[in-house]
Amino acid sequence: MRPDLERPARRRAHRTDWMALLSGMLFVSAGIVFVSRPSVEPLIMLVILVGGLGVAGLITILARVIRR
Repeated sequence: MRPDLERPARRRAHRTDWMALLSGMLFVSAGIVFVSRPSVEPLIMLVILVGGLGVAGLITILARVIRR
């Protein structure tokens, strides 16, 4: 039997990319709000998106500090 088939290779779990995950969730939820409530002002949505990206960045920094 071949040596590489005897034992399954150890797989290393990858770390979660919090910035990408939270940014994606933010933009999906903003898109849902924009489609379901077209009366929302674009300037308000822009402020919410920029603020949400700032919070996502802060969470990413905190997760990186805690991880070390």
